[in-house]
Amino acid sequence: MYLLKKLEKKLYVTRDIWKEEYYECVKDIVNHPVVLRMKLYPHHGTTNCYQHCMHVSFYTYQLCRLFHLNARSAARGSMLHDLFLYDWHTHYERTGQHFHGLTHPKVAYENANKFFKLDSIEKDIILNHMWPITPFSIPKTREGWVITLTDKYCGACETSQRRKKMISVPVRRG
Repeated sequence: MYLLKKLEKKLYVTRDIWKEEYYECVKDIVNHPVVLRMKLYPHHGTTNCYQHCMHVSFYTYQLCRLFHLNARSAARGSMLHDLFLYDWHTHYERTGQHFHGLTHPKVAYENANKFFKLDSIEKDIILNHMWPITPFSIPKTREGWVITLTDKYCGACETSQRRKKMISVPVRRG
């Protein structure tokens, strides 16, 4: 019993340290005016696009840390993976453009590339996160596979509303 309590305490301490390190990786992105616009667009269930990306980004960061992958690039790419800047629920009615699920990775990549210098992992994450919906856009990096699965998990949780309270990631200004 003592060992379990000790392990639990270590996990909480590690999670708190990782929250601070996570924030250092993404602070320029989460406070950028264009990224903040994602708060205006509903996404899955009651979450907005910004909240969804924050959930995916933080969980992806933790998994990549756990597996000794490039957590920094994974967190940054994940935060930008849905930077398409429109309400996909009404996109067809307003524009006549079909297939949001197939086309938004390229739109998100183009938007992200305008405002941020992306490395190859971040580019892979943004362009290929919709696999298997986009069968020819297969993740090429291990980090790309992590976010692909994490994105599906978070989307399912947010849509079903049967999730445990998502971990709140503190976003500081400055």
